[in-house]
Formats: sequence, C-alpha cells, structure tokens
Amino acid sequence: MRNVVAMILAGGQGTRLSVLSEKRAKPAVPFGGKYRIIDFALSNCVNSGIYTVGVLTQYRPFSLIDHIGIGKYWDLDRLTGGVKILQPYEGREGFDWYKGTADAIYQNLDFIERYSPDYVLILSGDHIYKMDYNEIIDFHIQHNADVTISAIEVPWEEASRFGIITRDNEGRVIKFHEKPKKPESNLASMGIYVFNFSYLKEITTEDASNPSSSHDFGKDIIPSIIDKSRVYSYIFRGYWRDVGTIQSYWETNMDLLQDLPPLNLYDPNSVIYTRSEEEPPVKFSLNSKVKRSLLSNGCIIEGEVINSVLSPGVYIEEGAIVKDSIVMSFTRVCKGAVLDRVILDKYIYVGEGAYLGYGNDSTPNKREPDKLNTGITVVGKGAKIPNGIKIGRNVRIDPDVKIEDFPTVEFIESGETISKNN
Repeated sequence: MRNVVAMILAGGQGTRLSVLSEKRAKPAVPFGGKYRIIDFALSNCVNSGIYTVGVLTQYRPFSLIDHIGIGKYWDLDRLTGGVKILQPYEGREGFDWYKGTADAIYQNLDFIERYSPDYVLILSGDHIYKMDYNEIIDFHIQHNADVTISAIEVPWEEASRFGIITRDNEGRVIKFHEKPKKPESNLASMGIYVFNFSYLKEITTEDASNPSSSHDFGKDIIPSIIDKSRVYSYIFRGYWRDVGTIQSYWETNMDLLQDLPPLNLYDPNSVIYTRSEEEPPVKFSLNSKVKRSLLSNGCIIEGEVINSVLSPGVYIEEGAIVKDSIVMSFTRVCKGAVLDRVILDKYIYVGEGAYLGYGNDSTPNKREPDKLNTGITVVGKGAKIPNGIKIGRNVRIDPDVKIEDFPTVEFIESGETISKNN
C-alpha cells in the first residue's frame, strides 16, 4: 500500500437517532447484533492494507474509546502506525473544540505529518459499507487529482439529505451543493475523500484563518476549490447506507436478514472485525422458534424470534414474541411480552406480558416528530418496562427509566414519551 494515513471522523452526535445516541457518539451505536457502526470503516482500512489510522472523537467519546481500545481486534495495535484516538483539547494557543470536519483535520495536521504520507484518506465513522480503498486511491492517482470524492447514486427523493455532485464525462466535479432543496443530480457524496497531503495541509490552513467559514469540507472547502483545483469523483457501485435516522438504522439492520443480503458479512475476504463479547454459545429451548433472524453469542431463546436482530446476552423467555425488532446486549424480555417493530438499547428489562409496538396508530412522537414517525418505538439504555403494560408506536422511552416512572395506566398511546420523574 502506498504511504496513506486514514483519518476517521467519529465525533458526531447523531441526534436523529434519538435515545440511541443520547449516551454515546453515533459511530459507537451497536449494529447488526455484534458490531458497532465504526467497525466498518476500521475494517475497511485494514482490509485495504492501511494500518495508520487516526480516529477523531468529540461528542461523548467514552463508549467509542472503550470499544476501540488499542486496536487489537483490528490488528491495529502496532508500534509503527496503528490506531490513535485524537480528541480535541484546550490549552494550545489558537485551538479549541473541533468546529467542523475541516477544522478537525487541521487541528491534527501534526499527527498526519509525523508519517509523511503521500495521501490522506478522510472517512466518516458512521456509515455501513464495505469498500476496498485501493480502488479510489488508484483512481485519484490515475487522474492526477488534488482531491477525489467517493460518490454513490441515491434515490432522487433522498438526494436533498446529501452533498450532491455534478460531474463531467471524465469524472471531474463541476458543481457541489451541500443538502440542496432542489438537487440537480442524485450523485451523493459518501463523506469519503482522498487528498494529496500537501494540498490538504494548504487548504485546511487557509480555511482555518477564514472567519466566515464553518470549517466543513462539504459546506465550505469542496465548493470553494472546484474551479481552481483538480476535484474528481469516484463512483462506488456497492452497498452503502447512511444510518442517520431511526428508520434507516432499522432498515439497514433488516437488510441483513434477507436470504441474499446486499451486505455480505460472511465473506472471508472482507471480514468486519469487532471487539466481541466473551459469551457462551446461543441456546435454544425445546419450545423456542426462530425465523429469519441474527442471534449473537450468549443469547438464550425460549420464546419466539421473527425477523429480528439480537445482540450478545439477550434472554427471550418462554411465551415472549420478538418480531421485526432490534434488541441490544444483555436485555431481558420476560414471559408473554411482545415486541413489534421496536428498538431496544442495552441492559433493558421488559416485564411479563408487556406489549411494545401495540396497535396500528402511527401518530408521530410529540417530543421528536421529525425522528420518530414511522411506527418504530425506541427504548433507551437501562430502562425497565412494567409488567402487563401496552405501549403504542413512535413512543420514546428515555434511558434509565424505572418502573415507578411510568404512569399508572394500562396503555401508553402512540407518540408519547416516558421520562424519568427525578
């Protein structure tokens, strides 16, 4: 591999993921049973032969730092190169918290310069995909580019969510608009950039001294350099998902359950590595039933699991039904409980006979109507659900809610929020 340093931007809050990102950065959110979202970018680096990786954190970094550790599980615990966690800190003159993606890179130029790279690969830590980065770097070199942006075609109705690229027949970018209301193209930036290091250093230093800039690659730098630099776009044809919303997060997990999933987790040539929980094998009881689901190590299944994704250590008791749901680590679903299109975070207790996702009323959540509006009920980390209660759709249950925090009613209507009383 050529001399490449990868920089993974992993400081995002991921506010559209509601309670799932309330206690952790978006890249640290569990995905696909045993993984975290950032595992995909880290594994892609290793599978592409890139072993010098900086992970730039900011928002609630503890869970992410704890997960990555010294990089052992990705073969990144190396004396030369390896993975380094790069956090902002005060105390250096002229430096502060990361103000944007470009500023995050600018504040870590000294880290990059230590390795004297030819190229810098800038990645987002919150997307689900497999990619051989050698292909985009080869494209970058062949076109003698200053910057290459990886792009993918998205449905026209979703184009306004992304940075949109217009390119000529040779692949040169002629227009770039960040989240346009009326997109001219459906070619979306994937948040993956290859820069010549000398050029990256020049433009981020220039941007840092611009008081009118928001110091972001998509909003400021890329649009400003198109006319004066060689900016190209590389078209990616594989599977890629931005799991930035509750609906897209749920759909992407459900994609893994297809008979021939569009993202192959079983390919020995492109393994997704992770820090695995040391748990015993999955156990099924005599009366358990499982259909089209992913079950992680340590699960005990005595009830019924249909079209669902379970993380390590989940216990589904006899008579419980889990359908079209995502259940994270060390959660217990007691006898006779039902989950229907529900996302449960870690360490949750669902009482006997409780029913989450009850009924067909899809009234949007009153507190977060822009986040919870597709019928999925979400339960925060460590919450406890009372016995026998029925909970509708688009309900938000905050982290660490206790049984006594619930109102003394039999039914929580769709669109409501349950919060701690103290």
